[in-house]
Order: sequence, then C-alpha cells, then structure tokens
Amino acid sequence: MAANLTQSNFDVMNTKGFFNYNGKIYSNDVTVISPDNRSFRYGDGFFETMKVMNGQLLLKELHVERITASLQKLSFEESSFFHSDDFIEEILSLTDNDKCNRLARVRVNFFRGNGGLYDAESMKINYIIQAWAANDAVNRFNENGLVMDVYTEARKACDAFSHLKNNNYLSYVMAALWAKENKLNDAVLLNNYNRIADSTIANIFIVKDGTIKTPALTEGCIAGVMRNYLLRCMRKEGLPIEETQIDVDDLTEASELFVTNVMQGIRWIKQMGNTNYNKQLSLYLFQKYVEPLYE
Repeated sequence: MAANLTQSNFDVMNTKGFFNYNGKIYSNDVTVISPDNRSFRYGDGFFETMKVMNGQLLLKELHVERITASLQKLSFEESSFFHSDDFIEEILSLTDNDKCNRLARVRVNFFRGNGGLYDAESMKINYIIQAWAANDAVNRFNENGLVMDVYTEARKACDAFSHLKNNNYLSYVMAALWAKENKLNDAVLLNNYNRIADSTIANIFIVKDGTIKTPALTEGCIAGVMRNYLLRCMRKEGLPIEETQIDVDDLTEASELFVTNVMQGIRWIKQMGNTNYNKQLSLYLFQKYVEPLYE
C-alpha cells in the first residue's frame, strides 16, 4: 500500500519541545487552558497549518490572508498583530527553539478564551503555536499513489463558515478513523447535498473530459492555502480549471484525481473505490508549481 497521507506519519514528534501561548514560550508539559475554555467547550476558534523550510514560512502571504479573513469572519477582536512581521517571527522563533527550522509543520490555534455560550469573557484573540520536525518525504511526489474511498457516515455543512478550518472537526476525525480502520490512505467527505467536499486533510481535484475541477467553496470544502495557490497558478497559465459541483459519479468517470495541502503539496490518487487513475497532470503540476517552492 502507498505511504499513508495522514499528517502524523510525516512528523517527527518532539514531546520534550516547547509551544508559544500568547507570545510566551512554555514547555510541552505545561497546561495553559482551563476547562472553561470556549474552544474546548464549543469549538469556538480555528487553526492554521503551515510549512517552514530553512527558516522561511512557505506561502506566507496566503496564510496571512486566510488568518485575517478567518478572524474577521468569526468576529474576533481586531488586531493588526496577526498580519505583522512580529507574528511571523514568533512562528519562526519556535521552530528555532525546537530545532526543526530546516523542515517543520506548524499549527497555530486561535480561540476566544473562557466563558459560556452567551457570555464570553473577552473577544480577544488567544493563540497557541506548535511546531514539529517533518520527514523529507513531504517534499517528494508520491510515486506509488494513494488508495482512498468515500466516507458516507457524515456530511459537511455548506454555510458561511464551512470553508474555515474551525475547531469543530468531528466529521474529519470520524472519516480519518474510518479510513484507518479500512486500511485506506485517506477518505473523501460529502456535503449535505451528497456531493464531494474534500478529504480529511486535503482539497480534492479531478480531471474529467479535459477539464480540471475542484469543489467550489460553497460546496463545504476548506479554503486551502495550497488549493488557492494552485488555482492562481493554473489560471495564470490558462489551464481549463473550474470551481464547481462534483458528484460521486464524477469520481468514477474522471481520468485523474489528486489532493492538495500545504505540507505535502500535491498527492496523486491511484485508486478510489474500484476505479484506478493515472498521474500525468498531478506530476506536471507538482514539478512546475510545487517543487520550485522548495528551492
């Protein structure tokens, strides 16, 4: 079977490392949030996954753009800090602290703090930055291809918040557990119209009848940074690309499937259910648009 897509397989866990909580560095064995935390109680917040290579944050501008939009959408207290060089420096300083600035996965969790559903103590932004050293495999194209299938026990909402990486990730959690139990590399989630949304940790693209298609943000998929980057690149090149509705039947009729996220770039799908696919376009896109990011 192909190497598993799940993010943890590409992390070198550092249990003796550190994290950043609201600008201060703590050891990983320190607890900083209470049982009254609204993110813990209600999923009140969102997170951002980033990739650091050789002390640089990849696609920095697109990450800052998404963080800013998410903070505004979720009615957090306004702050210019999160699109400043100081915030980026905190991220890079943590990877230095944990000795993983050569290649690291960074997760920043944003949340509102303590309080009940109607009485948040503050609208102020709290944040936790974590970093893990990553395996070099994240920088290579997956020659073996992924084996995936469609998860049908949950549905993603299609609303004003479904494109955010919000802290209520239950549908993705259950789909990931199902994929692991069934010895799959990943699982595709459906929206409440029984159309394709995305996978547990990636956006999905298909190639059908000579056109590249990916679910529109109105279909409930996450507004991925790598998705955004590749859409801009493909449109600039003039490739036939559509953000649209994708039915389950479209998967079996497609000639190619691939998934994208910021840590792994592009991963081609070898098999979805009983259907097999090629990797011609995904390899081309990886070599033209993703590999140059790593140079």
